[in-house]
Amino acid sequence: MKILVPIKRVVDPGVRVRPLADGSGMDIANAKMSINPFCEIAVEEAIRLKEQRLANEGVTTEIVVVSIGAQSTQEQLRSALALGADRALHIATDASLEPLAIAKVLHAVVRQEQPRLILLGKQSIDGDHNQTGQMLAALCGYPQGTFASRIEYKGEEIWVTRELDGGLQTLALKLPAVVTTDLRLNQPRFPTMPNIMKARQKALAVIPLADLDLDLQARLQTLGLDSPKLRQQGVIVKSVAELVDKLRQEAKVL
Repeated sequence: MKILVPIKRVVDPGVRVRPLADGSGMDIANAKMSINPFCEIAVEEAIRLKEQRLANEGVTTEIVVVSIGAQSTQEQLRSALALGADRALHIATDASLEPLAIAKVLHAVVRQEQPRLILLGKQSIDGDHNQTGQMLAALCGYPQGTFASRIEYKGEEIWVTRELDGGLQTLALKLPAVVTTDLRLNQPRFPTMPNIMKARQKALAVIPLADLDLDLQARLQTLGLDSPKLRQQGVIVKSVAELVDKLRQEAKVL
């Protein structure tokens, strides 16, 4: 069984970023980068499924991680290999791709690799689009389970438990399938030093984006970026009468 896990290079969640002065983008020069947290959860779940199958059924499972981006993206691919992935694919490009274009690139990778399961984070913490997984499932014609908080492998099916506003929903997906991971699915492990050393020897193939011959025409345009307006400091009122007076005289909402 082969599991494909797309990952994305993003600014580390602990770093505070600000828009550029001209509003054309975010100032991430020299910022610490890491694997998107939701993608890291997907890598961890793939490793757990592999360990579960080896322990229970003795079935060999291969985990392939793929990422799209510049040369620096290989740093995050090596991190995923150190966590336990078996090999990596780097789709090399300096262009910034929107969700549909990313889904098209991943679809080409799926056709090449023929994985039985595709695990990816539900969204990236930079764009927050929450679109790529759904678009990829549509392009592949595969069943999908989004926002997974629990995944169980059962024969030729993957059972995915999702958290909804009204409770939990469990889906039985026939393989091959696409599953996007949520925060409550697991707690990613830390790589050990021996695994970090082994990761340097694992296969990392580089595929130029142009070699895939895809229509990646941009359909979205960023008009500008700006920081949220600062909220005025609140005040503490001593009575309902004072609250009503302030709402009437200062806020002008009554």
